[in-house]
Amino acid sequence: MLKELTIENLAVIASAQIPLENGFNAFTGETGAGKSILIHGIQAVLGQRTSKDLVRTGCKKAVITAQFSPISEDTRAVLAEYGQPADDNELLLTREISSDGGSIGKVNGKSAPAALLRALGETLVNIHGQHDNQILLRPERHLEVLDRFGNDRTLLQSYQQEFLALQKTARTLSQLKKTEQEKIQRLKQLQECIAEIGELDPQPQEDRLLDEQFHAASRAEETAELAGTISRMLTDGDENISDALAIACEQLGRLASADSQAESLHERLKALNIELRDIADEVNGFTTGMLSPAEFQRLSDRRNAVNTLALQYHTDADGLRQIYEDALKEVEAIETDSDNLRRLTDERSERLHRVTELAKQLTVHRQKLAEAFSRRVGEELAYLNMPRVQLSVSLTQGKLTPNGMDHAEFLISANPGEPPKPIAQIASGGELSRMMLALKSVLAERDAIPTLIFDEIDTGVSGKAAQKIGLKLRELAAHHQVICVTHLAQLATQANHHLLIEKHSTETATNTEVTVLDRAARIEEIARIMGGDDRSDLLLKTAEAALDAASGSEHAS
Repeated sequence: MLKELTIENLAVIASAQIPLENGFNAFTGETGAGKSILIHGIQAVLGQRTSKDLVRTGCKKAVITAQFSPISEDTRAVLAEYGQPADDNELLLTREISSDGGSIGKVNGKSAPAALLRALGETLVNIHGQHDNQILLRPERHLEVLDRFGNDRTLLQSYQQEFLALQKTARTLSQLKKTEQEKIQRLKQLQECIAEIGELDPQPQEDRLLDEQFHAASRAEETAELAGTISRMLTDGDENISDALAIACEQLGRLASADSQAESLHERLKALNIELRDIADEVNGFTTGMLSPAEFQRLSDRRNAVNTLALQYHTDADGLRQIYEDALKEVEAIETDSDNLRRLTDERSERLHRVTELAKQLTVHRQKLAEAFSRRVGEELAYLNMPRVQLSVSLTQGKLTPNGMDHAEFLISANPGEPPKPIAQIASGGELSRMMLALKSVLAERDAIPTLIFDEIDTGVSGKAAQKIGLKLRELAAHHQVICVTHLAQLATQANHHLLIEKHSTETATNTEVTVLDRAARIEEIARIMGGDDRSDLLLKTAEAALDAASGSEHAS
């Protein structure tokens, strides 16, 4: 619970140290005394948005500190989530608001983000102000209230987990479908590429090797033609050199038999003829291993095919191999995506079925909740002097949403026999306040938040209805710490602890002070609330009697 609130330089409050107790704490004071500043201070220290306008004029900063003790397991869990120690059973929250608009949060004296203050605040305090009545007027909030009444969110959390998984699957599937047509066209191109390059089957560096073989084969053919010509001149043909030398050698041999000087010439000519035949044989060897015309044509065709395809893809033989392998991988990926498409389609159908079934279970669960909720709120309304008003929950089904397929709206029937209508159509301000208190009372039964704060819950009510609100707040205070800002005596008398907010003004400054009232001071303040500043003896006795009636007989003597 909130043990103490300390405020420095917040609006009209220069300095205030406000002790709070368990049970029902009531704040009263004249209009404009600064009661709303207390609420702003508590909201600020719980991480809500702040404004530099809250800083007291002429001051550099405002400081609000709230001490809570004891702290719940939920609060400890939040501290653990943010890596904050919770060594003892106390928690100190601080918020400093600078005049330049900045703010600093602290938890147990250490700097902390506003998000941590907000998270802790959700486990520590529930604040109800006049604007909270809008919850009743906004049907989109009614399902949230009904689920809070259920106090067991296991089914809803299971549904939400499945719904989020369904959304993720659906988004992935949608993205795959958007690119499916593009992939079909791309797949066609890739398959043509694979067929074209695969049929050619270019080998590593084949274009370079083919060029070398082609140029070598071209040179070999030219060499063969020259060798043939030389061979014919030397040994073949009708007028070849070899035959002429043979004839000359024969004639020289005859001459050598008649003339001894011709013998050496004959031997030299014979040797020359032998050398000539050796040269002819070696020249003929140049044609050995030369490609046949058919082989040369195949080489030329292969070279042309490889070079043409490489030119088409703006690469070489190695690049063609890489393009082929990349195309195979991309086709595999596209085919895998197609498999994923089929798999995700099946998965989405399965998830949709599970989500739908959980949504149906959630609907059945909420229908039961709605009956119990309507009955309990009706009991509270009857207690709050609205016995003829009956609240019902209209639960309809629509499309699947993160909260199920249900739409809830609270309807009220102001009198027996009248059809239920939306609250906004028939509820007055005072009725809204009591309805909201009824909701808070019903929810508080199942709410672990230790401190409930009500800011002018009594707006628009008076008399017996106000007395019932006071009794209800006192009843709530048996299970929660209740802090209430009020302007009605019927509520103030029911409080276990009473604090007065007073504004004092001088020519140069205005300051608001908060004072804990003893019994005598309470009687004075209650009399003021009842009749203004003119506190007659009769009014004081009336105030004392009202206080005694609310407190029981312990102060009667």
